[in-house]
Amino acid sequence: MVKFGVNMVVPAARAEWVEKCRKAEDLGFDVIGAADHLGMAPPFPALVLAAEVTTRPRLNTFVINTGFYRPALLARDVTGTDQFTEGRLELGLGAGYVKAEFEAAGMEFPRAGKRVDHLENTIKELKRLYADEKHKPPTVQKPGPPLMIAGRGDRLLTLAAEHADIIGFTGTAAVPDGGPLVPDDAAGIEERVNFVRGKLNGREAEFNLLPHFVAVVEDRQEGLESLRDLLDGALTVAQLAELPTALVGTHEQIAEQILAHRERFGFTYFTVLEHNMDAFAPVIELLRGR
Repeated sequence: MVKFGVNMVVPAARAEWVEKCRKAEDLGFDVIGAADHLGMAPPFPALVLAAEVTTRPRLNTFVINTGFYRPALLARDVTGTDQFTEGRLELGLGAGYVKAEFEAAGMEFPRAGKRVDHLENTIKELKRLYADEKHKPPTVQKPGPPLMIAGRGDRLLTLAAEHADIIGFTGTAAVPDGGPLVPDDAAGIEERVNFVRGKLNGREAEFNLLPHFVAVVEDRQEGLESLRDLLDGALTVAQLAELPTALVGTHEQIAEQILAHRERFGFTYFTVLEHNMDAFAPVIELLRGR
């Protein structure tokens, strides 16, 4: 079955955060996510509050910039949050990619290889601490919260294929390290998916995708043309029409696109950004149980 998450990226006072988390549950989202960027809500407290005011959705860090954390301190936050959410936590990790945020935090922006080194060390240390009976607090979920690893590069996706329960595909093209993200085309995304499949070595993993562009419109062709213009012609209308990170059309058309992307790419878990939450919700109902 297809699963749907919403990633909360707009910081809010308590009452507003509570309201939008409750709305996400009422709209049928399976997962409430909290991003990890400066200027946004702190992810772990945000998810604990979400757990207090909802009962059904799982709660996901989408995704932690591991470069900001020492493994032992991250383990404390992860295991404590798993306790406070009564085992609803889904831990998303990434290597970090926004150079300006490292600089704003007064931290060096290591080269990509070093950031992936730190991610790998963090994953291994988290697993070690989860298994250590002396580590407090312990996790509710055993052997630990489900692990999502999200990214694009060969080494990071190889790491994800080895360790992750959920693999998050960014849908972005290769860019210079620290450069702005740009959307990849469908062939590029398919190549990344096939790369991971070749590395799984018989392991099962869930494939997640963040559709960057969601437009609920009556005229799909017109919507695709508007998106082409928004992207300054970086992709053609024909390319956008098959792009899994661009969901454009009526609710029924978007539902069919999602099923087609599941068939072609294997995506079974789609996460939308919170500004698309209301408009996207009818698609969830159309695909419930499918």
